[in-house]
Amino acid sequence: MIDPTSAVDDPTDPTDPLDALRRLLTLEPDGPDTFWAPTPSDGPSRLFGGQVASQSLRAAIHTVDPSRPAHSFHAYFIRPGRPDEPLRLSVERTREGRSFSTRQVTASQGDEAIFILSASFHAAEPGDDWQLPAPGPVPDPETLDPPPSLGPMAVMTPFDFRPVAGLDDSGIPVIHPFWMRVRGDVGDDPAMHLTLLTFLSDMGVVGSARAPGSTAGRFAGASLDHVVWFHRPARVDQWLLYSVDPVSNFGARGLARGTFHTHDGQLVASMAQEVLLRPARRTRTS
Repeated sequence: MIDPTSAVDDPTDPTDPLDALRRLLTLEPDGPDTFWAPTPSDGPSRLFGGQVASQSLRAAIHTVDPSRPAHSFHAYFIRPGRPDEPLRLSVERTREGRSFSTRQVTASQGDEAIFILSASFHAAEPGDDWQLPAPGPVPDPETLDPPPSLGPMAVMTPFDFRPVAGLDDSGIPVIHPFWMRVRGDVGDDPAMHLTLLTFLSDMGVVGSARAPGSTAGRFAGASLDHVVWFHRPARVDQWLLYSVDPVSNFGARGLARGTFHTHDGQLVASMAQEVLLRPARRTRTS
C-alpha cells in the first residue's frame, strides 16, 4: 500500500512518458471502495486538474461492472492539490439501477477534500445516432507543427499537440482548437481511453474561457467545476480535435465549453468548465 505519510516515488519517467502516465492511473486498493493514487514530485507547484479528475474517475470505474461505461461526470475543484503527496479516493455507491449506476468520489489529501466527482454509468441500449455537424474545415494534424514548448506540463504528459491556429504575435501557441493524441499504443481497454480523455479534457481550458479580445492583462486562473459527457467510444491514441470556446465572462468567473471530434468528424465527447479569473497579483483561488 502507498504510505500516505511519506513522499511517493516519482511516477514520471522521461524515457517512457506513457508508462509514467499509466503509473499515475494505477490505483492501490485500501479497503472497500477506497483507493490511493500517486502524484508526481516535479512539474507544476499544484496538481493538474485533469490528473485528479482522471484518477477519481478511474476509482469510480473500479466499482462498476465493465458492461456499463461512464457516460458523464460532474466535478468541483475545492482546493489545490499538492504534488509529492498521494491522493485518497473514497467512492460512494450512490445508486445501482437497472440501466444506470451512479458513483460519487471524494479525493483528499490529509484530512482535507480537494476534489469531488459524481459519475454516471449506462448500460448499452439501442437508439438514434445523430450529432450536430463537426466544426468547419481545419488543417490535417500531420501538416501542423507541435508547439515549441508545453512549459511545466511537458514533463508529465506523453501527448502530441498540434495547434490549428499556430502562434500568436508574441510567439506563444494559441491553444484551442488543437489536434491531440497519445504517443504510443494505449491498448484496447475502453475504460483506459475514457480515463485518458478525462485527463486531456482540462488542457488549455482556463485561458480559453477568457472573453475574446480581452485586454485585462496578466491573470491568475483556476478551474472551479468541470463536466464531461462521453457520447461515443473514442481512442486517445488516434487524432482528436479538441475545440474550446468562451461562453460568458462576468465578475471573476468565466464559462467555456468544448467538443472532441475524431479525424473523420465523429463527436465523441463534450465538456464545460467554469473558471476563476482574477488579476495576477491575487494568487489565492478562493
